[in-house]
Amino acid sequence: MTVLPICITGEPVLHREAAPVVDFDAGLATLVEDMFETMEAAPGVGLAAPQVGIGSRLFVYDWTDEEGVRTRGVAANPELWISSPPLGVADDDEEEGCLSIPGERFALKRSERALLRAQDERGEHYELEASGWLARILQHEFDHLNGILYADRLDAFGTKGVQKAIKRNKWGGAGNAWLPGVDDLEG
Repeated sequence: MTVLPICITGEPVLHREAAPVVDFDAGLATLVEDMFETMEAAPGVGLAAPQVGIGSRLFVYDWTDEEGVRTRGVAANPELWISSPPLGVADDDEEEGCLSIPGERFALKRSERALLRAQDERGEHYELEASGWLARILQHEFDHLNGILYADRLDAFGTKGVQKAIKRNKWGGAGNAWLPGVDDLEG
């Protein structure tokens, strides 16, 4: 397995819709293993193929809730249904981050419930009902497949903070990436 470089905001693959996965072969299995390795090294709880420079509708996730229940999986060609997002201003306990905007955290309202329908790395169809943080993770990663970063969904205060971080770090254009385990951008 290989730790892959993670693209930083501004890289074109992050800002366009990803193409469907059509080949459920050894190449896809290797990519999935590499994505899990990369996500764990970052560390993160989800990682989408566009974040490692691959424009495919694929993401991985690995979350352990407060009760110790672990949910780990691969979502190829996912469909996601969500409940209505709550109204109001996001609280501090709704802060999320993104490995493609490393080291930054901003509060964002997300739907409390989600239903994921996808294929695993072998092409087998499955369904997953999620709530709380797992629902948030699925929404975040699904957005990546549509060229949306969580920063695109922030309110004016959050947007200003992200813009400052992008300017401060000289991000926002093509060619910016970081390598988990080598670069300490999430620490």
